[in-house]
Amino acid sequence: MSEHITVIEGDGIGAEVVPAAVEVLEALDLGFEFVEADAGDAVEEATGEALPAETYELAASTDATLFGAAGETAADVILPLRDAVGSFVNIRPARAYPGVDAVRPETDVVFLRENTEGVYSGHESRLSEDLSTLTRVVTSSASRELAEFACEFVEDGRGPEGTDGFTVAHKANVMRETDGRFREDVLAVAEERGVDADEELMDAFATKLPLNPTQYDVVVCGNLAGDVLSDLAAGLVGGLGLLPSANVGHDNALFEPVHGTAPDIAGEGVANPTAAILSAAMLVEYLGYVDDGQRIRDAVENVLRDGPRTGDLGGSATTGEVTDAVIDRL
Repeated sequence: MSEHITVIEGDGIGAEVVPAAVEVLEALDLGFEFVEADAGDAVEEATGEALPAETYELAASTDATLFGAAGETAADVILPLRDAVGSFVNIRPARAYPGVDAVRPETDVVFLRENTEGVYSGHESRLSEDLSTLTRVVTSSASRELAEFACEFVEDGRGPEGTDGFTVAHKANVMRETDGRFREDVLAVAEERGVDADEELMDAFATKLPLNPTQYDVVVCGNLAGDVLSDLAAGLVGGLGLLPSANVGHDNALFEPVHGTAPDIAGEGVANPTAAILSAAMLVEYLGYVDDGQRIRDAVENVLRDGPRTGDLGGSATTGEVTDAVIDRL
């Protein structure tokens, strides 16, 4: 039976890079069935809902989802979509590639980000004209679930070459109850599993990563920290146009480039499709086609090294030209 993939372009350059990724998946000829769905700013303007119920249900019921980007409605789209697939971990690899002008070309790090809690759990209140509050949610169950995944990730050799453990990034010296619980639970699971784990205060990590990224391989962190620190890593490898991500649950998953809608270049046909195509590679691997996922990754690496390249990487190629080059190299 062929796998069914929900495809949500979203806003801005999502409408350009997601079709590029689908072209690459079609070139693999794995028999995927693609089901298109809508979400984002334009959908909200037309229907009053940024994420229609039918889109949510498709994401929940198909084998995987490929998503582009949402603009002002991002929180109303991506957070429910992650819920639809039951995602508890966001995987964000940040790697420098040959041929790309990177600040730190030795960078190769994977962020495993808790995906359901923290300050993104949605508990905000405006109590008066002067006061607003935000409740941070951290549970032992979610922290331990992430830690178990991190241990398996390392044990299965899915991290950068030579990885034998992970680093927990936190701010438990200030957020003693919330990050304190997160830190304790993650380190406890690592000890129970016999996996090496060290720890770093997230602000110190933000200083040390740019100075020497080789000291980190796999980084386990909370929701907000993972969002911010992985974007920091993007600056070391050539920009957000190179970073894919996977939102993984126990029985379903959602894949998306880390970049946003890039409204300044949307519709011009010059968006870098690399992050979306690499997200498609992660999707393929998730569905069990490991060799094909590596084929995509190798093809992308060859194109990044030899060209053509889009403007953000110093070239002048269009989205379509880069996509065609990747397919040629498959």
